[in-house]
Amino acid sequence: MFEGFSDVSMPVDGIDIHAIRGGSGPALLLLHGHPQTHAIWHKVTPALAERFTVVCADLRGYGDSAKPTGDADHANYAKRAMALDQVALMQRLGFDSFAVIGHDRGGRVAARMALDHPHAVTRLVTLDVAPTLAMYEQTSFAFARAYWHWFFLVRPAPFPETLIRADPDLYLKQTIGARSAGLAPFTPEAYAEYLRCLSDPATAHGICEDYRASITIDLEHDRADLAAGKRIACPFLALWGAQGVVGQCFDPLAEWRKWSPTVEGGALPCGHYIPEEAPDRLLERVLPFLTDTTATHVAA
Repeated sequence: MFEGFSDVSMPVDGIDIHAIRGGSGPALLLLHGHPQTHAIWHKVTPALAERFTVVCADLRGYGDSAKPTGDADHANYAKRAMALDQVALMQRLGFDSFAVIGHDRGGRVAARMALDHPHAVTRLVTLDVAPTLAMYEQTSFAFARAYWHWFFLVRPAPFPETLIRADPDLYLKQTIGARSAGLAPFTPEAYAEYLRCLSDPATAHGICEDYRASITIDLEHDRADLAAGKRIACPFLALWGAQGVVGQCFDPLAEWRKWSPTVEGGALPCGHYIPEEAPDRLLERVLPFLTDTTATHVAA
């Protein structure tokens, strides 16, 4: 799925991070979401690699990256820890600064990265996410029903892990296959990769710890930063799917404006899995943004 890319996996601060690299030009980091892997980008990387040095990485707890046992306070799966993994990876690859596109959970990691490492992130793109704090605080019946996994995965171990491990294929079909587009956006090769990684018993724990961190320590970090006036300083593009739950239950741009005074963006004609449902429309929006030389950082 990634012709011309090479494996650049490596340990960073004791955590093995799986990643591939291809193309040439300014550095661009791509981060996937739940319950997927870097394979989500296979439809857009050929075009991106023509202009950028593209790094596609698996988040801690996902894909072929390490899946450590969660700490009691879930701090080792906080978005702060997951962002630091990726900053360290990029530094090891020779990139002290880079643009980042994050889908779903990867968007949350990317936003935290822009907050914690403002000198590293030159441009930020989030795909089909609103801020975690806003989504939990504004939970409605419609959102809870559609995003049932947000409330299932945070239950204490080993309850959700046990159910996922019992039938990984069923879990995958009930998550990525239960959205607006069904299973149609996923090529057989990509789906097989998602299932392979989810079938690793350790992945179930990594996924759950990611969500347990989101409902605990991540909210603490977000509340503290908002209270302190900390904001995303780099140029920021927020996109979401018009048929997705995030755009239907929240106002993503209004919520992101609480974190960035200059964020821009809008809806694309698709559901949640933008890189696989609408790769051409995604490229139409992100390529001009990533190559815009007039966009500058603002005071954080």
